[in-house]
Amino acid sequence: MVSKDIGSKRSHLEIPSFISIDGNIGGAGFLGMAHSQFVINNRGQIQNSAMGDIEPQRLQKRLKMLGVVESRFIKSKRGIAGQAHKDIYTNAVNLMTSSQLKVFQMDDEPETVKSEYGETNLGRGLLIARRLAQLGVPFIEVVMNGWDLHANLFNTAKDQMLPTVDQAMSALFADLKSKGMLDSTAVVCMGEFGRTPRINGNTGRDHWAKSWSVMLGGCGMTSGIAVGETNSDGTEVIGESHLPGDVWATVAKAIGLPDKDYQSRRGQQVRFLNGGTPISELI
Repeated sequence: MVSKDIGSKRSHLEIPSFISIDGNIGGAGFLGMAHSQFVINNRGQIQNSAMGDIEPQRLQKRLKMLGVVESRFIKSKRGIAGQAHKDIYTNAVNLMTSSQLKVFQMDDEPETVKSEYGETNLGRGLLIARRLAQLGVPFIEVVMNGWDLHANLFNTAKDQMLPTVDQAMSALFADLKSKGMLDSTAVVCMGEFGRTPRINGNTGRDHWAKSWSVMLGGCGMTSGIAVGETNSDGTEVIGESHLPGDVWATVAKAIGLPDKDYQSRRGQQVRFLNGGTPISELI
């Protein structure tokens, strides 16, 4: 939705408006392939983007031939995939020749800044994310794997996961603030679900959906507070609880994304927030 409503209005962008760093290739559903995530790794490398030794004339001949095949398929009216595929390839070619590709190359970043983020996958990913936000990319995802700690939780979290997050996330907030970007950039740090309050037999935690936490900041949201609480052993929420839809409703309001119904190309009405309500303490 961010790519469609905000990204489509940023005409200066020659790179995709939804970029996922270390994420997985997925789809954007009824929005179409043009709004799917564009995946890179934490070193700014784009898979299969190198031109190699193909001469420009040969490339143009190949693209012309591809255009003929695509145009015929589109004219056969077999669905929306044909036009979406053509749009994606056009964007890909523009990307391969764009000067904005430099945003993925961190050679011009001071070594002090790199060290503040940390020489880790997350640190490099968040630094690229800041550069992308600075360029105007409206939606950036940075994925940190390794949290499915069903065993050896304490040592792994204490020695690896938590120090990495602490360093990289604090560097991101400080960097955004120093560049005057924090008030216009929403930051969300979350996982898929919580972990069991009780430790299992392998000194790990299993999956738990009854209570879990999310960190939100930036873009005018109230900072330095905790919203909601659990009982003493963390197994149940006490008082008012908030669903994932409420989190995204809060973010949407902070960045100015309207809560409206969308219509698919097949005429289906799709709710954006599906009943989510902005969390009043944060807005």
